[in-house]
Amino acid sequence: MRLPRTLASFSLAATLSALPALADPSTDTASSLVEDRPQLTQELAEKLWDWAEVGYQETKSSQLLQDTLSLEEFRIEAGVAGIPTAFIAEYGSGEPVIAILAEYDALPGINQTASPEREQRENVGAGHACGHNLFGAGSVAAAIAIRHWLEDTGTEGTIRLYGTPAEEGGSGKVYMVRAGLFDDVDIAMHWHADDVNSAAANTTLANRSAKFRFHGISAHAAGAPERGRSALDGVEAMNMMANMMHEHIPQDARMHYVITSGGEAPNVVPDFAEVFYYVRHPDADGVEAIWSRLEDAARGAAMGTGTEVDWEVIHGNNPLLVNETLARMMDSKLREFGGITYTPQEQDFAEQISQTLNDPNARLGSQEEVQPYNVSLGYGSTDVGDVSYAAPTVGLRTATWVPGTSAHSWQAVAASGMSIGHKGAELAAKTLTAAAIELYENEELIDAAKAEFDEKRGPNYEYKSLLGDRDPPLDYRK
Repeated sequence: MRLPRTLASFSLAATLSALPALADPSTDTASSLVEDRPQLTQELAEKLWDWAEVGYQETKSSQLLQDTLSLEEFRIEAGVAGIPTAFIAEYGSGEPVIAILAEYDALPGINQTASPEREQRENVGAGHACGHNLFGAGSVAAAIAIRHWLEDTGTEGTIRLYGTPAEEGGSGKVYMVRAGLFDDVDIAMHWHADDVNSAAANTTLANRSAKFRFHGISAHAAGAPERGRSALDGVEAMNMMANMMHEHIPQDARMHYVITSGGEAPNVVPDFAEVFYYVRHPDADGVEAIWSRLEDAARGAAMGTGTEVDWEVIHGNNPLLVNETLARMMDSKLREFGGITYTPQEQDFAEQISQTLNDPNARLGSQEEVQPYNVSLGYGSTDVGDVSYAAPTVGLRTATWVPGTSAHSWQAVAASGMSIGHKGAELAAKTLTAAAIELYENEELIDAAKAEFDEKRGPNYEYKSLLGDRDPPLDYRK
């Protein structure tokens, strides 16, 4: 059993300056452990991609990952945090406890075949436009590789995989953090699909979303318009005020919406309309401040249009708390493996995809490189942010998509469903495995990461969820 150390009196600078040089990375070991099961990542990724199940509806996807881990003697706890498709799989015992996150939800409203030309799949309403099929497959492959390393070497410690549903607007991980499921984790690791390879220390924006529902009075739009009160007018009035707010919010903030219901027929004054809003800001307090103004806009819109409004918070994420101690370690591991090399067939696919992209800075061939290490602000949001306030957390990105591809695009769906995506997931699995081996063998590294974590959170830190005390919105994608 590893004894805890008291680090509160140490400054981060002193801790890091006393840290011995990292041991040589065990990249060959990590490679062989992942490559011992050469078809695992591909088979899992293909099935998740084909099913394309959306948030909180990932029944088959979650079960496949659970079954795969169960066959490898992981202990499975299903349906955690009140979420039927969330689970924890654990192997080993004792400390340290190293966690790996796995996602597997698809995005609604966008789908594509594994083709470099725009070609939608028939009878499919969603697609893995953010590569979460790869995320889930690569993370499971890494967990299994680490499990065998623990057994083969007789190393004490626990590898724990968290099956985390509904990252896309459902904040599945937040409910798991709120339930205390990360309280005993020493280090948490994650990765994500991208068009570059990078382990840079990028933060994210905090965010919150809600569905604003306006209620009016229906009437004949021509015969008796004076009797009606249009719920759609309420939505449009709110949107107008929100759009004017854009000029008066911080430059790093983001606010966007879609009208999810606006009526059925032009000649009927709609008595119900709904608009779905996201608000983002670099810190949670900034989200709260903008959100208060958005709620006022909703109230004002209802008052001005003679309607009523209510709203339901759907999700909320804290920003990612960067841990540079871990990020520099992960960066060194990724550089040992390097980037991704295309076969002639993959190069042809990439060239065709590249012609459809709207990024003049995209450069084919950059998938073979690892991007420079830096610390910067990213403008996306993720529920990994809440995990990063529960335990020291580190991640990486690999080039699962053709350079220049944006997430949430049909081009991302296409590459996520073929060998380019599979190669990126395998690279992530190897890097996570090498990082885990380093952590199990390097107690000082874990202690330094915890010292940085404690310093950045502050001595009086108390966790606060941006989605409040609501239950998981299990039907938000239905």
